[in-house]
Amino acid sequence: MDVILKHFSINSIDSERLYKWFLRVLAAIGCCLGLFIFLDLVFPFRLNIPYSQLIAASDSTPLHALLARDDKWRMKMEPSDISLIMRRAFIEKEDRWFYWHIGVNPFAIVRAAVNNVLHGKTTSGASTITMQTARLAEPKERTIWNKIIEVFRALQLETHYSKQQILELYLDLVPYGGNIEGTKAASLLYFGTMPAKLSPAQTIALTIIPNRPTSLALGKNNDSIVFARNRWLVKFAKSGIFTQNEMQSAITEPLDAVRRNPPGIARHIAVRLAREYPQKPIIYSTIVPSVQQKVQNLCSNYSRNKALVGIYNASVIVVNNATGEVEGYVGNSDFDDNAHQGQVDGVIAVRSPGSALKPLVYAMAFDKGIITPKTVITDVPVNFNGFSPENFNRKYNGLVTAENALAYSLNVPAVKIMNELHPEAVVKTLVNAGFRQIAADKNRLGLSVVLGGCGVRLEEMVSLYEAFARGGAHHSLKYTLDDRLHNDSARIISPQAAYILAEILTKPLRPDLPRNVESSFRLPKVAWKTGTSYGRRDAWSIGYNKRYTIGVWMGNFTGVGAPDLTGADIATPLLFAIFNTLDYAGSNEWFFPPKGLDFRYVCSETGRLPADFCSNQVMDYYIPSKSDSKRCEHRKAVFIAPDSSISYCGSCLPENGYVKAFYQNLPPELIAFYESEHISYSKIPNHNPNCNRILTEYPPAITSPIGNKTYILERGEKQELMLSCAASNDVSTIYWYINDKFIASAKPGKSVFFTPVSGEIKISCSDDKGRNTDIYIHVEER
Repeated sequence: MDVILKHFSINSIDSERLYKWFLRVLAAIGCCLGLFIFLDLVFPFRLNIPYSQLIAASDSTPLHALLARDDKWRMKMEPSDISLIMRRAFIEKEDRWFYWHIGVNPFAIVRAAVNNVLHGKTTSGASTITMQTARLAEPKERTIWNKIIEVFRALQLETHYSKQQILELYLDLVPYGGNIEGTKAASLLYFGTMPAKLSPAQTIALTIIPNRPTSLALGKNNDSIVFARNRWLVKFAKSGIFTQNEMQSAITEPLDAVRRNPPGIARHIAVRLAREYPQKPIIYSTIVPSVQQKVQNLCSNYSRNKALVGIYNASVIVVNNATGEVEGYVGNSDFDDNAHQGQVDGVIAVRSPGSALKPLVYAMAFDKGIITPKTVITDVPVNFNGFSPENFNRKYNGLVTAENALAYSLNVPAVKIMNELHPEAVVKTLVNAGFRQIAADKNRLGLSVVLGGCGVRLEEMVSLYEAFARGGAHHSLKYTLDDRLHNDSARIISPQAAYILAEILTKPLRPDLPRNVESSFRLPKVAWKTGTSYGRRDAWSIGYNKRYTIGVWMGNFTGVGAPDLTGADIATPLLFAIFNTLDYAGSNEWFFPPKGLDFRYVCSETGRLPADFCSNQVMDYYIPSKSDSKRCEHRKAVFIAPDSSISYCGSCLPENGYVKAFYQNLPPELIAFYESEHISYSKIPNHNPNCNRILTEYPPAITSPIGNKTYILERGEKQELMLSCAASNDVSTIYWYINDKFIASAKPGKSVFFTPVSGEIKISCSDDKGRNTDIYIHVEER
């Protein structure tokens, strides 16, 4: 210090004074800094700017915008929204020393003071962009005290935020008249585009308006704006922001600023995401604009046509199988249709799925080895502890393969398979696949789930079918780009079962193919399944190929059914139209058989491995480590008299005078069906009447009433209960007993009625081979 003072020829007395002055300055700066830190801690600047939520597509295209909570259009700027011209123009016009000062520019204050004194009035201000941001964030009456607070807030902003963040905040808040604030809101509402895509002339127009938002009102005073814009274009060209050619081009550009509606594409998912992320000013969805627009147009046009037959609501969701991202989302065909609950989001509405859950049950049965595609199942009336399912057309097919039972969406075989799987296992799988309503109701659900006796959401169904398309691996659907960070996965079926399922669901010759579809659509190669709920209240069609999984629901949110409402005729045509529009060449790429899947020959009569007597064999998929390997037993050897009058067992077989014949080995329920429908079949002759052996194999199965159940009778009225059973092929007569007292005999499949009394009742059924079955019921009078 002394050397420095000596260099400037300052004596010791002056140096001591200067040194003390220097210490006082440091002390003052320290006190000011300490005071600022204290005040910053006591009075922190907490920015609480209510933004209009903007929901953007995956490519950042704005899809939808919602008013801020203070009823203003105010959208958050991002660095990518600020073009170089916009940055330079605002800084040049408002605060050219923005990147150099600490929030307050003392030179600007001196300059403004001198100009105002010379002119005798306020001609220029000294507010920096940072000070303006502070004032816009906390609007107050313009007083000296509030100006001091503004300066303090500006210093706080500079302390806690970068220059880039401060500039973004400023552009978020600058006024543009009415309830529009911020450059992004003005850009979207007056020019219909994002700020970064504005032309230079449009950018300069937005640059000059915040100082005069009333006299330079966009859409009203465009001529005045053009005049002011061109004047600033010349100034900016002199400052080097524009070249002369760019300036001339911008000057000649007309101003097409008119007040536009905010973006309103994909309104249902916009409302949903805004509700799920209320604190996020910008939500980047996975929606692909081209996909969304096509699906929305198809859905809207198709739904208008179906309104003529009393079907008013439609919902669609499109998922990219490779990413699990939702690329198209139509919660309802017409958001503004208040007469028909247009604002209800059908993607998340709980509805009955009809038969749409059947593929999962069959796939699980493939994995458990219960069935293969060619396994033959009985499709006959059956009673599962009081639950008697019927097919959609109220008809039965007797015998049917598993693949045809699924392709034709038969109810009875599906319930039989689910019964073998056990309902709890199916429900658990659905819970693991994210079915929320099923998880809530899991303790009350049973066999009826496979027929639609549960509540599901369209997004859950599409997520399930997407798992089929991805080889059985279930992933949660992704709705936002942030969801890409989450990669949850749970296997619900094997890749082998998924491939078999896709092969079955791709078959075009099915009853759920829309009528006249060939004349209306090019039939796409997709694996699909329909569903129609009880009362024709819900029509479903969900399909997938290698690229997309698409789900369609149609119906009425009022719960009112419609005579024409079926998944095949109402939902599937829209499904096919969407596939043909989005992925016309989708059939060029298909699924490949996975490892662990093989072929084998099976008996066409049963779908089991052929026995020596199986002459008709077909090729069938099977999973070597899981599929059933039992041999076929569709025929059995019986010893009979040469004239086929009687049959013999091993105990009564004569030394000679008999022959060996083969008969169909039919299950009792199929025989009962054949008898009731008068269908002929190869019947085993009556057993030797002189044989005293009592057989125990294949006793009659009582199908009505149900054992261990309570039956309520109306007091004073004569009521009857029906007795029926299923018996083996070699049975001719059934004998019925009530409380060990004989009441009637009948042929197998023939119903018998009796009048019950109150209390516990024992019901016995014996066949003419001496085999017997007992059940107990309880009867009450009310």
